[in-house]
Amino acid sequence: MSAVSPARTRYDCVVIGGGHNGLSCAAFLARAGRSVLVLEASTRLGGAAVTREFAPGFRVSAGAHLLHQMSAQLIGELELEHHGLQWAAQGMSTVSLAHGAAPLTLGPEGQIEGQGIAQDLRAYPAFATQMRRFAAALNPVLEKTPPRLGTDRWSDRLNLLGLGWRIRRLGRRDMRELLRIGGMNAYDLLTEHFSSPLLQGALGFDAVLGTNFGPRSPGTVMTLLYRLAAQFGSSTRGVALPKGGLGAVSDALAGAARKAGAEIRLETPVERVLVADDRACGVRLHSGQSISAGAVISSADPKASLLGLVGAEHLDAGFVRRLTHLRTRGLAAKLHLALEDLPMFAELPPAAHGARLVVAPSLNYLEHAYNHSKYDEYSQAPALEITLPTVCDPTLAPRGKHVLSAVVQYAPYQVRGGWAQERTAFTRRIIDTIAQFAPGIRALIRASELLTPQDLEQEFRTTGGHWHHADLALDQFFMVRPVPGATQYGTPLAGFYLCGAGCHPGGGVMGIAGRNAARQVLAQAART
Repeated sequence: MSAVSPARTRYDCVVIGGGHNGLSCAAFLARAGRSVLVLEASTRLGGAAVTREFAPGFRVSAGAHLLHQMSAQLIGELELEHHGLQWAAQGMSTVSLAHGAAPLTLGPEGQIEGQGIAQDLRAYPAFATQMRRFAAALNPVLEKTPPRLGTDRWSDRLNLLGLGWRIRRLGRRDMRELLRIGGMNAYDLLTEHFSSPLLQGALGFDAVLGTNFGPRSPGTVMTLLYRLAAQFGSSTRGVALPKGGLGAVSDALAGAARKAGAEIRLETPVERVLVADDRACGVRLHSGQSISAGAVISSADPKASLLGLVGAEHLDAGFVRRLTHLRTRGLAAKLHLALEDLPMFAELPPAAHGARLVVAPSLNYLEHAYNHSKYDEYSQAPALEITLPTVCDPTLAPRGKHVLSAVVQYAPYQVRGGWAQERTAFTRRIIDTIAQFAPGIRALIRASELLTPQDLEQEFRTTGGHWHHADLALDQFFMVRPVPGATQYGTPLAGFYLCGAGCHPGGGVMGIAGRNAARQVLAQAART
């Protein structure tokens, strides 16, 4: 942790929150010559991208557990590998599991392996190629500040023209197809192309992972394209596992920020954003100390930032209403298991245990899992993304032991009966689901931890415990993310900016929102 003189009370920029986007923002601001202070309430940096011990000797990526969306450009610009970022695995395959059926394997470059689905084996490469073309056209959208509608600024007009040109360059056939499917639901698209329930389920899972949607929900093709577009610019050839867990990514970002000159304080929660003459002018800490700044940038979620730290009294009533209705309730839980040995998944060769394992055997399975959440119930047959990170990175557990990490869909923020009463039953339900594929796993469990959306909210200070700070949906995406009036990383309060996952381009460990916000802060300073 960088030493900060208590006498210093003025900085060019104060960044609230030391998550990956906050650290990215701080690094780029400091590289531009600004004096930067990062204030993190927790004892560790990284936000939800953190590695921590959950049982004696067993460490796990507590929130996000795989990296697949951080761009090669950002990693190169901040020299993250020079700051210690290493890879335990890259280009990981996805293995889709179904009870009583042979697994299906999807490779990072459009490869597919499976049994009894000859027609789909022939159809999938063409589908994957087309989706990659769409991803290539959309990827630059994620890397740039979205244009603002209804302005006369040429930068906004050129941005829109650039988007139209990239889509037009796809050619007439692909352009029409992209426009046709953009607002579709994943169920209709995937049943149109494939007949194998296992293949449909594996692809449909990526369309709903971390969302408040089922595969029949409108717009889920857009969330699938979003994931693919972010992956297209990744340096990791698809899904990757950082050595040391996702906390290693945050540590590397912190190293880049410190090298650039940013100062970082841990265990320093911010109580309030200070406002003078209708402009953010600094922050007041829980300790009572005030720090002044020319710009305040928050990597917290939009509701916590604007309603909590700024306060509704400094905002227009219409804007507050829009922000209040921003959908921020999480629907994904996280299960961690400390294991005495490597569990054996039936019909899966030992080498494949280091892959990304998915339990979503059909689109109907996913839809039924989602249905429970509509009635404040957890899924009786949950969909899972499972990793055994110790297969590739033994440093996360004692010698010969293993860790299992699983993202669980669907777990509503509020469950009937309350999580205090239902936690044990849901944990048992998830383990029962895993045991269908790894029958001996119960005997291997030394310790378990279940993080519900309420736990994620408390641990990572994210309103609603939402992985992406706010739903990725057509009405909360791109030019209207998080809400009109707070796009392009600025807010109605001059001098106050957002740089977290609630901004464009959204969730996932990317760091792009932080970088883009830094550019906006610098651009605004140049104009004033």
